[in-house]
Amino acid sequence: MDIINGALGRDEVREIDRKAIEEYEIPGIILMENAGRNVAEEVLEMLPGTDRARVVIFCGKGNNGGDGFVIARHLYNKGVDVSVYLTTEVSRVLSDGDASTNLKILLNMNIEIKELQEEHIGKIEKELHDCNVIVDAIFGTGLRGEVREPVRTLITKINEADIPVVSVDIPSGLSCDDGVVLGTAVKAAKTVTFVAAKTGFFQKYGKEYTGELIVSDISIPKELIEDHHKNP
Repeated sequence: MDIINGALGRDEVREIDRKAIEEYEIPGIILMENAGRNVAEEVLEMLPGTDRARVVIFCGKGNNGGDGFVIARHLYNKGVDVSVYLTTEVSRVLSDGDASTNLKILLNMNIEIKELQEEHIGKIEKELHDCNVIVDAIFGTGLRGEVREPVRTLITKINEADIPVVSVDIPSGLSCDDGVVLGTAVKAAKTVTFVAAKTGFFQKYGKEYTGELIVSDISIPKELIEDHHKNP
């Protein structure tokens, strides 16, 4: 099955994730680890060499941000100079969940997590000036309403930076199901998506924002995906 015909919507992917976790008893944190490690490998391929590379990672508060924390750990362990920005307060992420676990690991590794306050957005260009790749792990497929400030301005700054962006699962601000831009969206050079391509990648503005599309295997049992296509 080709990528387009195998594309799935938000609810379909969530149902596959649910079955993998509840019926196959695959811990969600394993799926997150696989996702983050796979994205890190894609980023490494884009770098001039780990000893002189710098990557800026923007993380949101959900599982997409959790993927970003895993990416940061793997890149750091490879010797990459990593800067991690959080679009919310650290305390909000630490409350519970798989993202919390991966954030705690970074903190225990003494990797600085910078809370991105609204007054810092205007100066973000300086932070991006000499980096090789930006990782967009802000919003996942669950985003429904329009992107609000200060993230709206942040995405504008990311797009203006003229630096390759790797988006995690979906470009932040792009609607998963129909490819509509929710006020603003990250223009990715590469989108590493999980389970299957999303239907929105091939509608409206999807192709314009996703860039090179890679469907990454995060160890979801293949029969779950195959069965879903046979019995949607």
